[in-house]
Amino acid sequence: MNNVSIRAHFDGKRILLDEPVELEPNTQLIVTVLSNNDLERESWLHVSAEKLKEAFAEDETEYPSSLIKEPNPEYERK
Repeated sequence: MNNVSIRAHFDGKRILLDEPVELEPNTQLIVTVLSNNDLERESWLHVSAEKLKEAFAEDETEYPSSLIKEPNPEYERK
């Protein structure tokens, strides 16, 4: 199995996976405990949003696809 991240939670007694996944016996896992500090999370979300606004301004120049010199054959337009 490839490395994957799976959300989970602690119910006070056990760590429970939030989605079904088949694991072989003795599969190695890494557990990362996430902070419950909503204020810190909100701060990071605010900073991220501000930086995105800076990177993609309303008056951002739109570049036509004719400027692409070497297309990426793996690109899937949605």
